[in-house]
Amino acid sequence: MDSLEFLTKIIKCKMPIPEPKPAEKQSDFMIRCVPMLTPYHSKDQAIAICYDAFTKIELESYNDYPDGAVNNAKRAVEWKEKNGSDCGTQVGWTRAGQLARKENISRDTISRMASFKRHQQHKDVPYSEGCGGIMWDAWGGSAGVNWAISKLKEIDKK
Repeated sequence: MDSLEFLTKIIKCKMPIPEPKPAEKQSDFMIRCVPMLTPYHSKDQAIAICYDAFTKIELESYNDYPDGAVNNAKRAVEWKEKNGSDCGTQVGWTRAGQLARKENISRDTISRMASFKRHQQHKDVPYSEGCGGIMWDAWGGSAGVNWAISKLKEIDKK
């Protein structure tokens, strides 16, 4: 059965596909969802449908973070381009680029930004004296981290 036939079968049965509950873990959703679909589909198809239903929530993205987060990330990226830096990871610099370009970011990325708060104690280290300040700004600085914490609460209420 090709994908078009598969989708046609789903549409024809008009069976409701369960939706993830707010803050529900993927494993919990799959345990709940797959048995609901196996009367209508093979187990593999049910798993695929449930996985798709769960990940569509993750595909939502946001770029309503504050200009302060954008400016902090831009400042860090520009300093690194001008002066070089061994600080941070590829993930951190990817994040800085996304924020500096005001790109959409996923809930998972917002969660990572919020968890960066644990590095707040190093935020005042000058760029030329260590990694704390530049990486804090690369992740959006206080404006970005505080936005991420609030945004997570907002997203998870849905």
